[in-house]
Amino acid sequence: MKNSHRSDREIAHAIGVSQPTVSRIIKRLEKERIIKEYTMIPDFRRLGYQIMALAFLGKPETQKQEESEELRRSARELEKKTPFANIMVVDGMGIGKGRVLINLYKDYQSYLEGMTTIKSLPHVEPDEAESFLIDLCDERNFRVLSLEQVARHIQSFAEDLTKEASKETK
Repeated sequence: MKNSHRSDREIAHAIGVSQPTVSRIIKRLEKERIIKEYTMIPDFRRLGYQIMALAFLGKPETQKQEESEELRRSARELEKKTPFANIMVVDGMGIGKGRVLINLYKDYQSYLEGMTTIKSLPHVEPDEAESFLIDLCDERNFRVLSLEQVARHIQSFAEDLTKEASKETK
């Protein structure tokens, strides 16, 4: 997670096991879909995006299955011609909402256009949509988007499991 460019040999050296062991583990993690993709996280600001927006929409639990499917189809079609980039669109719960979208926008005008577009989707109640905007150019932001903390957490979790396993074998 910290650097997907590292070779199996480099990873093996770093964790003290053989390269074939690392390759075997990685293949298993890919097969089990624990590793879903290899990607990078760019500096969105340097790519020209000024705003990251979290849009909270109505309650999907009140939608019928066919309404939800129609919404998904419409959203997929819309993605091809939108003025923004979708990072995530998921159902969930909290703050009286049931769906969250995370999008990147070039500027405030493209955000306004994007929200108008989102509100035009079938089964989206425009007056229920709420947003939280993040200024990607604000130097005070603590951590905009990174998986480094997740990698550290998993690493410490794995270290704790290893310590527990070695205590049990003694």
